[in-house]
Amino acid sequence: MPEQLLTVLKICLLALLYLFFLRVLRAVWAEVNPPKRSETAAKAAKPARRSRAKKVKGARRLTVTAPAALKGMAFAVTGEVTIGRANGCTVTVDDTYASQIHARVFQQDGQFFVEDLGSTNGTYLNRKKVTGRMVFRPGDKLQIGNTVMELR
Repeated sequence: MPEQLLTVLKICLLALLYLFFLRVLRAVWAEVNPPKRSETAAKAAKPARRSRAKKVKGARRLTVTAPAALKGMAFAVTGEVTIGRANGCTVTVDDTYASQIHARVFQQDGQFFVEDLGSTNGTYLNRKKVTGRMVFRPGDKLQIGNTVMELR
């Protein structure tokens, strides 16, 4: 092989290594520094209480349908609900595939929306990856890691 070709291959390999390293750094940075909520959204958010599905009345609720150990757990959706592993989240999910602050569900103009907050593994609505803000209707299934919730 000519020496020039080997030099070009070395440079390509080095570039790929740098791109991989930058991708890893970006994923770590996104996990350590979650996106900041706006002040108006923070004021409008009211934490929901953990309860059984039968006790939550008069409001829409997120009801856990999987895993079986959490099935039936319900969370009232009032204002804005954040979902993740962090203690500050409205809905705390004990799932290794969930980010600290993974997603949010909020109501605007009488409709519910779901939005991924830069999670590492993604948020899925009816088995479709959430990109940006997506309409969340009653009966839809929201999956975060191995946890599946339904809007009722």
